[in-house]
Amino acid sequence: MDLLPPSLRDPYIRPHGPRPRLPARLLIPHAPLTDEEWHALLPYLRRRPDTNRGRPCNLRAHFDAFFRVAATAGAWRELPEAYGRADTISRHFRRLTHAGLWERLLSALALAPKGHVLRRLEGYICRAARRAIRLRGLRLIVLARRLMLLRALPGPPMMVADPDLSEIIPRLPIERRILAWRRDKGAALHFVRGLRNLHTLVAGRRYIPRSIRECWI
Repeated sequence: MDLLPPSLRDPYIRPHGPRPRLPARLLIPHAPLTDEEWHALLPYLRRRPDTNRGRPCNLRAHFDAFFRVAATAGAWRELPEAYGRADTISRHFRRLTHAGLWERLLSALALAPKGHVLRRLEGYICRAARRAIRLRGLRLIVLARRLMLLRALPGPPMMVADPDLSEIIPRLPIERRILAWRRDKGAALHFVRGLRNLHTLVAGRRYIPRSIRECWI
C-alpha cells in the first residue's frame, strides 16, 4: 500500500518556457496616489519640450508605477503587469530624470512644512531618487546630503560618497603635519591615518551589499 499522497506519487513535469517572474517584494507600504497627493505633485511635473517625446501616456498611472518600483529593491522588469509595460515606464522615468525632476521634488520636499501633503510621499520620492542617482550621479548625492534628505542616498551615509569633504581636505594642515614628522612621529602617523579615512569617506564604498541597501529604508 502506497502511503504517499497523489501529489508526491505523480512526478511533477515542469511546463516548457521560462518560469513566470513574481513581483518584487515591497520594502515599504505602497498605495496608489490619492487626488490630493497627485495635485501636490503636479506643479513640479510641468513638461519641458524635451520631455514631450514619445506617445501620450497616463502620467498619473506612470507615477504610480514609479513609486511601486521605488517601494521595492527589484528591477523594472519585476513591475506587476497591471502597471503596464515595464520598458515603456522605465524609459519615461529616464526622460524625466534627465529633465531634473527628482532634484525639483527633493528641493520642494525639503522646503515643505511639517504636515504638508508632500511629506506623505517622502519615502516614495527619496527611494525614486535613489534610482535616479544611477543616471544623475554625484550631483543628486550632493543635493540629498545638503538638504539632509539622507533617505535619498543609496545606502548609509558613511558608505556613500561625500563630495563636500573634498573641499575640506585642501584646507587641512597636511604639509605642516608632515614636516613635524621628526618631532612627533606618533601624532604625524595618526594624522596620516585620519587623512586616509577621510579619503575613503569622500569616495564612498564601491559596492554596497544588497542586504544593507534593502535595510536602508
